[in-house]
Order: sequence, then structure tokens, then C-alpha cells
Amino acid sequence: MKKFDQRYLEMAEIWAKNSYCKRRQVGALLVKDNMIISDGYNGTPSGFENVCEENGVTKPYVLHAEANAISKVAKSGNNSLGATLYVTASPCIECAKLIIQSGIKRVVYKDEYRLTDGVDLLTRAGIEVEKVD
Repeated sequence: MKKFDQRYLEMAEIWAKNSYCKRRQVGALLVKDNMIISDGYNGTPSGFENVCEENGVTKPYVLHAEANAISKVAKSGNNSLGATLYVTASPCIECAKLIIQSGIKRVVYKDEYRLTDGVDLLTRAGIEVEKVD
């Protein structure tokens, strides 16, 4: 574990509280050269109603925290090449593909997602993955 891993994860947990989702709130921070370059939490796309579930089921267009952080840095003048992603829940396979393609080199997470295929794919791609309690 690196020096600030625990602190960045705590900040991601606080950021997760911005989510309007009821079933699960997830937060993510992208850190590069010891600076936070992007952040995200799970929720609907910009301009949509802030309601993530319908009849107890998550709407199909809800974005995950990782996807929000990655797309947010894509809109900025920065990039995620070589960055570390701190996320409160381990990435799903769809987010893992985005993480790989965006050049993120390390993922640190707190809670295990019910499926491990995302973490398995990241490991296969040579990305350092670490679970921190």
C-alpha cells in the first residue's frame, strides 16, 4: 500500500455521497503525480433526472463512478495515462475495459463487487489492482 492510498479511498467514500442512487453509492478519484485530476460518482448522465432506480431496478443508462471520472478527465485538458484510480467498489467488466483503454496503471478499491470479472480483466491487462480495507 502506498502512502496516501487510505486517504484517497476515504475521499472517494465521501464523494460517493453525492450519488442519488439508493441501491449503492460509489465514488471514484483519479490521481496522477499526487494530484486529483478527476472525480466521479454513479448516477444518470448530465441533464437527466437524478433518479437511478425504477421499481427497485437500476436504470440501464446509469453511469458508474469510474466511467464518470474517466469521461470527465477526457473533457479536461488532462489525461489519465499512468494514473491511479481509487474507487469504493471493485470495477465491473465494462468499467475495466474503460480503465484499460484510458491508460490507468493502478486501481485501488475498498469493497468487492459481486462479480470478479472486472478485476480479473484488469490483472490480465497488467494493471496493478489492490484491495484496501
